[in-house]
Amino acid sequence: MSQYLPLAILMTSLGIVPIILVMPESARRLRTGVNLAAATVKVALVVWLSFEVTRGNSFDLRHSIAPGLELHLQADPLAVLFLALSSILWLLTTIYAVGYLEGGTDRSRFFGFFSLCVASTVGIAMAGNLFTFLVFFELLTLATWPLVVHRGTSEAHRAGRIYLVYTLGGGLALTLGTIWLYALAGEVPFVPRGVLGDLPETAPLALTAIFVLLIAGVGVKAALVPLHGWLPLSMVAPAPVSALLHAVAVVKAGAFGIMRIVYDVFGVETLQAMGLAMPLAALAAVTILWGSFRALTQDDLKKRLAYSTVSQVSYITLGVALISPVAAIGGLAHLVHQGIMKITLFLAAGNFAEGQGVKTVRAMDGMGQRMPGAMLAFTIGALGMIGVPPLAGFVSKWYLGAGGLDAGQPMVIALLAGSSLLNAAYFLPILYRGWFCAPTEGAKASRRIGWMLAVPPATTAALVLVAGLMASAPFSPLGWTRFIVSLEYL
Repeated sequence: MSQYLPLAILMTSLGIVPIILVMPESARRLRTGVNLAAATVKVALVVWLSFEVTRGNSFDLRHSIAPGLELHLQADPLAVLFLALSSILWLLTTIYAVGYLEGGTDRSRFFGFFSLCVASTVGIAMAGNLFTFLVFFELLTLATWPLVVHRGTSEAHRAGRIYLVYTLGGGLALTLGTIWLYALAGEVPFVPRGVLGDLPETAPLALTAIFVLLIAGVGVKAALVPLHGWLPLSMVAPAPVSALLHAVAVVKAGAFGIMRIVYDVFGVETLQAMGLAMPLAALAAVTILWGSFRALTQDDLKKRLAYSTVSQVSYITLGVALISPVAAIGGLAHLVHQGIMKITLFLAAGNFAEGQGVKTVRAMDGMGQRMPGAMLAFTIGALGMIGVPPLAGFVSKWYLGAGGLDAGQPMVIALLAGSSLLNAAYFLPILYRGWFCAPTEGAKASRRIGWMLAVPPATTAALVLVAGLMASAPFSPLGWTRFIVSLEYL
């Protein structure tokens, strides 16, 4: 029975998609019950899977669809890390979305594609080879487009078109790179240290081109500069979708793809020998700084957070590209830490918009008095992003800095310090306005925020604090990433 855990985890979200899509709009309680039950069961199954993986049990499910092409699901420690993040945040985001969309329309369509999006993310996490990864990666594009355009406005449809141009273009690059690599190496399973063997010596130019195609393909969703233009525009989507894009699914899927390509397709030694690691690290550094500079100029709160994501997600790429075990720990931990910090910020921002109609930085005056709970959650998330100890973001940056020194790249310290200063420059004015400025005249009376909107950001804010304070615990995000690095990459 336990051998089929990966399939069961996938089906908890994939299996309910057709059920939700055909539900009438009036079936609110049934739809909510199905969503929450599936999300809760998924979390329980991922906990069970995590326990089995720590005991050394392996999971490997294969289905051949053509000669040389297998749909392959596996559950290695790296997959479990991404599964844990996506499943826990899916549950919290589902609770939030139910409350957020209570008076909206097309809720069955929304939650159907919402579940399909999470199913795609789960498939990406457990993909055992490059072909399976490609299938779920492209399914994620198709699943998220209806969520981006959910409001149905002209602005939403424009954002959706641009989103498709970027992501389908990235999908084409990923597909070309995958086909080319299959032609050279045969099936490409994900295994520690990569699968290329002697190919770098016999076809170095071809493999360099393939690496560029693969990184460009996943780099669109990871919002690497200059492939990031879709992300700020997609902020026209409802707050639960923004949280999903930034913390649970799309952007994280891109970063996770970079990890798989570097660690389990090429391997760190091959990548370093081919001279491809430092260009990737340089691209991450440019993205970190560019995203922060662009965030400084945004008055729209969600767009400021979007450019912050462009910057922060590239910490993960930097940790991977430095080819240092210490940096790898920092990058892998930031996959989780950035997720819980950014979802806190987006959920709180959604509450500001719902409770006060506040959507811009300049309108944040007195928010601490008007909505103290949401403002406190936002503050914890923002301070974590800056890297204030003992919050989760500080832990990631500490290991990335130590990893830069370990890799003989002391400039990483300057990069992280500069990035943190820029983070402070675009977050602290929001906190100052919220806590130390009086509400502006004519400010709206707060609309009561129900528990479904209040509990999720409060919970994720608590996780930001706990992940920092309990970083040394074996089952903390940092502890699990140490386990991954020691088991697979050293």
